[in-house]
Amino acid sequence: MTTFAPDSLALNRKLPLWYQVSQSLRASILGRSPEAPLRLPTEDALAAHYGVSVLTMRQALKELETEGLISRHRRRGTFIEPSAQRGAPVRLLGSVDAIVAQQSGMRTELLEHGPTPVPSELTEFFPDLAEVAGFRRLRSDEETGEPTNHASNYVRPDVAAAIDPADLLRWPMTKVLRDAVGVRISRITDTVEARLADPETARLLEVPLLSPILHYTGVSYDEDGRAVDVARIHYRGDRFSFTVSMDS
Repeated sequence: MTTFAPDSLALNRKLPLWYQVSQSLRASILGRSPEAPLRLPTEDALAAHYGVSVLTMRQALKELETEGLISRHRRRGTFIEPSAQRGAPVRLLGSVDAIVAQQSGMRTELLEHGPTPVPSELTEFFPDLAEVAGFRRLRSDEETGEPTNHASNYVRPDVAAAIDPADLLRWPMTKVLRDAVGVRISRITDTVEARLADPETARLLEVPLLSPILHYTGVSYDEDGRAVDVARIHYRGDRFSFTVSMDS
């Protein structure tokens, strides 16, 4: 039986290795194509793939098993649960893969994309530009079809030129920038605040006007310190949890 092929991962030695591996594998599972095999490689093969010890790999797999994304069977192997979908909130410890995992596993509709003036509230991130590439997407629950969030991304034109819009139907922007375009993302800053749904957001998310929503702003920087992408995402307040763990 052919086994599922997880994505690659550049490890950050400042973060727990098992956590990074579990989130990378989680993102791969949630972003897999429908025809992808359900059987995972062996623990030894996965450990070699990620460049970690078998003990670290077991800890990562245990995390995914607890969440219900995989099941482990003695002598048969480890399998992705066919109904695997985003469940418990991701614990964000500063990993790009954690952010990818948080955004994966949803049906995505690309509403529009193309050149757009830099919004006045984002000029601090693009001081050298008058225009950026804009991408608007609507994400929905794969099972119910219920809309969960509306995302707008503003990307530097030189970076956006390498983006295949079809990739945005399968992957979050962060993963497209890093893995498809090859941007070396050095850091991402996150801001989450409560807001009231405006008419457009209420229509897209199918919620009452002025109902509570969560507004997320994420700024991705490359290794030269440039802001390459600013994401503004409106989440339905009843469908999203944002959890951050601060480790000393």
